[in-house]
Amino acid sequence: MSLKVINISKSFGSQKALNNVSFEIKKGEIVGFLGPNGAGKSTMMKILTTYSKADTGEAFVNGFNVLAKPKEVQKCIGYLPEHNPLYKDMYVKEYLAFNAEVYKISKNRIDQVIEQTGLSAEAHKKIGALSKGYQQRVGLAAALLHDPEVLILDEPTTGLDPNQLIEIRKLIKQIGKKKTILLSTHIMKEVEAVCDRVLIINNGTLVADKKLADLREENDQIIEVEFYYRVEEAFLERLPNVTKVVNTGGFLYEITFGTTKDMRPVVFDFAHDNKLKTLQLSRKNKNLEVLFTELTGNSTS
Repeated sequence: MSLKVINISKSFGSQKALNNVSFEIKKGEIVGFLGPNGAGKSTMMKILTTYSKADTGEAFVNGFNVLAKPKEVQKCIGYLPEHNPLYKDMYVKEYLAFNAEVYKISKNRIDQVIEQTGLSAEAHKKIGALSKGYQQRVGLAAALLHDPEVLILDEPTTGLDPNQLIEIRKLIKQIGKKKTILLSTHIMKEVEAVCDRVLIINNGTLVADKKLADLREENDQIIEVEFYYRVEEAFLERLPNVTKVVNTGGFLYEITFGTTKDMRPVVFDFAHDNKLKTLQLSRKNKNLEVLFTELTGNSTS
């Protein structure tokens, strides 16, 4: 296992930041790490990168215990923080050479990461003159310099325009073929586009660990229906295969069914037979955002 977390807990005074969290990530996996602000994501990342110590439990990176072997762990991890700390007056190649010297890495490695991250045409420009997308590439290049087995990326797509998003997505997926990537983001579409698996944390507790492919194949379906007037949830629960009815505001309802059968005709007939006027009726797939909202009570962008 490239990353293994066993019953990690961490408190700050009376505030429990992490509560008995466990998970494993294999080499070649790209895993999204999601949670509302204050859920414990940053605390877990600091523990994995040896910047903070857990109160109880153990964490391993490439088999090295983060507490017992911090230097070995640091050699295995490349970290791109949310606020990418770049020296914007330096040239790209100059900045990477500076980092290579810190890591005591051969200068030959600089050309390799420049090519890997698509920076060849920008290598002789000042970092401050680059677009946000290319500045993120410079940060990734610096994180990859010592050829780590594990990459931890914190909000790597923040502030990028649509074209830059596509390019960074491609780059992360390409890098993820040979490395383990833990990606923290609040952007659901990024996780759905890039990740193989998702971990959701809420109030310090891991509330979901799901493969994206399994999430797409789940039996649950949600029908969104708007009536002309208020309808009691208990009345709508008389529909077949209903697992949940939620009034999302006004006269709009989300009805969850535990079946793969398209339930729109059933809802339409039910409304017609009971003289319920409908203004709209549509199927809403149970995607990652729906799961996140159900488990954390938070909506995201």
